Parts: sequence; structure tokens; C-alpha cells
Amino acid sequence: MNSILIIGSVWPEPNSSAAGTRMLQLIQLFLSEDWKITFASAAAESNHMHNIETLGVTKANIEINNNDFDNFISKLNPNIVVFDRFMTEEQFGWRVAKHLPNTLRILNTEDLHSLRKTRQEIFKAGTIFNYSDLKNSDIAKREIASIYRCDLSLIISDFETNLLKTEFNINEKLVHYLPFLIDSITEETKQKWPVFSKRNDFITIGNFRHEPNWNSVLYLKETIWPLIRKQLPEVELHIYGAYPPPKATQLHNPQQGFHIKGWVKNAQEVMKQARVCLAPLRFGAGIKGKLAEAMLCGTPSVTSTIGAEGMLGEDSDWNGFIKDKPEEFANAAIKLYNNQNIWHQAQQNGIEIINTLFQKEKYSNQFIRHITELQNNLKSHRSKNFIGSMLQYHTMRSTEFMSRWIEEKNK
Repeated sequence: MNSILIIGSVWPEPNSSAAGTRMLQLIQLFLSEDWKITFASAAAESNHMHNIETLGVTKANIEINNNDFDNFISKLNPNIVVFDRFMTEEQFGWRVAKHLPNTLRILNTEDLHSLRKTRQEIFKAGTIFNYSDLKNSDIAKREIASIYRCDLSLIISDFETNLLKTEFNINEKLVHYLPFLIDSITEETKQKWPVFSKRNDFITIGNFRHEPNWNSVLYLKETIWPLIRKQLPEVELHIYGAYPPPKATQLHNPQQGFHIKGWVKNAQEVMKQARVCLAPLRFGAGIKGKLAEAMLCGTPSVTSTIGAEGMLGEDSDWNGFIKDKPEEFANAAIKLYNNQNIWHQAQQNGIEIINTLFQKEKYSNQFIRHITELQNNLKSHRSKNFIGSMLQYHTMRSTEFMSRWIEEKNK
């Protein structure tokens, strides 16, 4: 039986973010294999965090730049360590490599942070994104270095898997495509969804601390929603998401049908009541949890090219419409809201996307087999990753001395 340590950048919040949902899926997958799991984080606890101890997971609080962590992992002695996001690998990876040299090191990227951040910077600069911008960014250098230092990196989007291979020449042995792990939508499930005539209004959802989400809310408020509201004056837009700041709640305007609802305990319940989900994302990365959730609730959506990225097969049609210009986006939303036939076809498209691209059993089995193969051939696997060994060598020394200096300073 494997003993696995997950080092989280935050405590899992599946009701607040797609990243929290993804982490809970990984935990449940490991538990299904009867693996012993310890989840550790240096982050502060939150009101919305999942009670992972009820699942049988051991919870541990750790600190950055504190050699108590060395004693902690030496005593725990896991044979697998998962770093949640590359920042945790930077903070703790060298310690794991030093004290547990034979332990399998896995990076859970969530999304490519460097891609999301670079797109955000380019968008705000008002220029056109180019891969050269990504390659020149400091955060990409850090993230790619982290991928090389680990034995395996989990990539949630096939678009990002291909990007790593083509733009950064990452060996395919170092990355593993693992999308959302979702149970198939059955006819029985579909029958439980509210029908077209019983659904009302538009919905959007997303953690307000996530910059792409906040930007899309502003975009809706200032540009898209007035266009929709002009043709559908009685319809409302309900905006849900954890951690809405005052600048978001100030946008609440019932007269305009623009409702800031904030955090909701059960996102699927409110998603099922809505007729159409709107996600006009102008930058971002990874797979969008709100759009997967919409499909799981039978709710068609209108999104952007970036919103649908990594969620469409070659032969599949979208769960609604993909539009990047505000006028086209608004018109598509109105058409989807008003036309029952188009709405039903969009719903069916969403079912096919979930049932073909996010097959839980298929991708779970592939991942577990890959872990087993790596554990059985770890020395050989690492011998073919010279860049990773080189980065590990230099990082361990530079990071260790910096961390020691901070430890002494903190005393």
C-alpha cells in the first residue's frame, strides 16, 4: 500500500473553486486504491475548506522555511509526494529530494500558471498574446523548472500538454494528461434535470479571487449584460462565487437585473435552475470548472475561445456557443435563451463532451498504472531526465542556503 503526502498550496475548497474540486477528485482516487493519505499545508484554514479528515485523510500544518518539515517527512516517510502547484515544489521540493531521495515526486499543476499569468499581463497591456511572451516570462522559467525537477507532472488540459511538448520540448515521459474525473451522465440523471420551461435567468459562477473570473464579471457588467438586457428586459443575471470583495458587491443592481449572490454551498443546485451559463473569459488557462459543472447540470453555456480551451474534442460541438466579440456573445446568449430546440441540442452536446472527454474510470486507471510503472523504474526514469537532475542539483543548494538564512533570521 502506498503512503502519499500531498502538500497543498491551500486547503481544498471544492465548493469554491475548480482547483478545490480537482484536488478532492485526486484524494478520492487515491483513497479508492486504499492508499494512506496525509494532506499538509502552510496556508491558513478557511471557512469553506473541506473536512478531509472525515474522508480518512490525515491533516498536518506545516511552515515554510522551517526545518521542522525535515523531521516531519522523515518520520512520515511517504513513498509518493504530490506538490499542489509549482510554488509548493519550489518551497518544499528540495527538502523532499534531500531527505526522501527514493520517493516519487509528482507535480499537480492545476493549470499552467505561467500561461494564465502571461495571458493576463498581455491582455492588460492591450497587445496580442504570442508564445514568445510566455517563453520570456520569469514565471514560465520557474514553472518549467519545477516540471523538470519532478518525476511526473499532471496536466489537466490536452491543450497545455501539447503546448509543453511543442513550445518547451518537454519529454512526454514527464507529463501526464489527467482531466477532470467525472462520472458519465446517464439518461436517469438527465431525467432529473429541470426542463427548459422550468428554468429562468442567466448564471455565472467563479471564485472572485481568481482574476479571470473577476475580469469576466466586469466585462459582463460593463459591456455584455447591457446588450442582453436591452432585448430581454425582464431576465436576470445571477453571479455566484466565493470571496466577493466590496468592489464586486457594489456592482449588485437589481434594477438592471444584475445580482451579486456570493458564495453558495451547493453550486449545482443553482446551476440547474438557470437556463444559460455565461463565461466570457478573456484570459486564463486549464479547464474551466464552471463550464464542466454547467454540462453536469444540463445547462447550456456561452463562452469564449479561451473558456472552451481543452474542453472540446475534434469532432464535438460546444454546449452552446463560443464567441469572442461582445455583440456576438450577447446575441448567442439571447438565441440560446429563447430557442428551445437550439437549447436542447446544446444540452445534448454537453452530455457528449462529459461522456467522451472526462471518463473517470479510463483516466483513473491510466494514471494509477503510470504511477506503478514509475515506481518500478524510477532510477531508469530519472537517468533520462538530465535537465531535471541538473536543476535539482543547483536548486537544492541555492534554495537550501536561502532557506537556512531565513530560518536563522526568523529566530
